[in-house]
Amino acid sequence: MEAVTARARVYIACVAVAALLCLLPPPGVRTPWWAVALLAALYAGCERVARSRFVGISHPAGTFYPVLLAGAFLLPAPAAALVVVPGALLSQAGRRPVALRRVWRAVQLVLGVWAAATVHRLLGGRDAVAAGDVPYALGPAGAAVLAFCLVLALLDGGILAVAERVPLRRAWRGLVARSLAPIAVHGLAGLMMAVLWRSPYGPVAALLVLLPMCVSWWAFAQYHRERAAHQATIRALVQAVDIKDGYTRGHSERVGQASMMIARELGMADERVEVLRFAGILHDVGKLGVPTRLLRKDGPLTPEERRVIELHPEYGHEMVRGIGFLGEARAAVLHHHERLDGSGYPYGLVGRQIPESARVVAVADAFDAMTSTRSYSRARPVAVALAELERCAGSHFDPVMVAALVEAVGRTGWHPAVTADDEETRPARVPPPGAPLSSRPGAHR
Repeated sequence: MEAVTARARVYIACVAVAALLCLLPPPGVRTPWWAVALLAALYAGCERVARSRFVGISHPAGTFYPVLLAGAFLLPAPAAALVVVPGALLSQAGRRPVALRRVWRAVQLVLGVWAAATVHRLLGGRDAVAAGDVPYALGPAGAAVLAFCLVLALLDGGILAVAERVPLRRAWRGLVARSLAPIAVHGLAGLMMAVLWRSPYGPVAALLVLLPMCVSWWAFAQYHRERAAHQATIRALVQAVDIKDGYTRGHSERVGQASMMIARELGMADERVEVLRFAGILHDVGKLGVPTRLLRKDGPLTPEERRVIELHPEYGHEMVRGIGFLGEARAAVLHHHERLDGSGYPYGLVGRQIPESARVVAVADAFDAMTSTRSYSRARPVAVALAELERCAGSHFDPVMVAALVEAVGRTGWHPAVTADDEETRPARVPPPGAPLSSRPGAHR
């Protein structure tokens, strides 16, 4: 949402209007304002601590849903939804536009909590909580948690479809399944808070439920911090490659983006999409082990120089082998120059012997290489590059991956960047018409 489209702003405005309507108290309903204020302050404080330097998490994901769901189990729906507002509007947004992201987060949670509270009340959950009847209270609470998840998933999928033009069936795919289990745990903690709140021990006892949640969440925060450190290491490696080979500056990020487009087009799970993005970003990290003079050479490479450059996949594999969360991205780094007909390197693998991740990155790499201006070749139009990929599909590239990229680019477009700083002063070597991709400049660099 960094560059928010008019359609996305209209969508957010409509959702915000719906959220405001949910905050209006119905006539004749008594609201315990002291409880609303206490829960709102508790939620805002927990969110603030969650983003402190002590904890070390900067992402705006919901971390203290137990407080919100406890409010849904204790309060009328408009009052429960109001608990969200201070903490959401004061939370860190992460990226620009900050104000719009905060508003979007607030209206999402307002609608989610309102739906959860409404479902819980209609199923008689508030009476079960007041009576301390935990077994009976589990059913309404579970339905409320499901409603909460469904509303958040519906709104998240909608913003993806509107702001990023993701097809609807793909925008909502997996959102509920991924969030239901963790939010169900939060819902159970929220139910325990609500039952203790109504008990003779009161709100103080309810707060004790948050202690084990905080401990488990802190452990997760440390994992997230370690993962963030790995990602910072990846960025540093890519920047080092960009500095060393100035003509391909930005190439790694664009290959990561193209790899992600292919993976999404193939319907891969979000976890694999992220891994393939890393694979694309890191595919050329082994060039740190290649002499700079060879990477920047304007003229043709000698056979000996080409053999030196062809070692970069193995160098790269050694560099990233110890980064555990990369998974199959390591195979892509090692094999992204293999070809279906066995003429690639470093091992001459054939067909399905080449890992799927490597076949994705190979197409993304060749596509960006052809649509970017470098010291040894000028950028080709996107249509020409796609046609060349289709021509070489089956011999050099996996036809499935090529078709996925063609479909994704046709739907969302592609905006290649000129990566050479002084491309006007460098002569470009243009291959003869009809020359195979294997003989084109940059095919192995």
